[in-house]
Amino acid sequence: MNKKKELAIHEKDTGSSEVQVAQLTNKIENLSKHIKNNKKDKHSSVGLLKAVNKRKKLLQYLKKNKNDAYKQVLSKLNLRK
Repeated sequence: MNKKKELAIHEKDTGSSEVQVAQLTNKIENLSKHIKNNKKDKHSSVGLLKAVNKRKKLLQYLKKNKNDAYKQVLSKLNLRK
């Protein structure tokens, strides 16, 4: 949650690409933990794949259009690229 606030452009920011990537990263971490405990839960694994692909697309957008924000997001969220 704190990372989302750090990446926000202003106080009520919920829609910027940076905040969306932070929210998706949080969702991905939670779903990964859930799937490790519940290996047969295929519905959640599909949701995990969708979240990963959406985050990937948002990161590509940031890299193409806002390169400095892209580098900041990668460092704050500890993502590899």
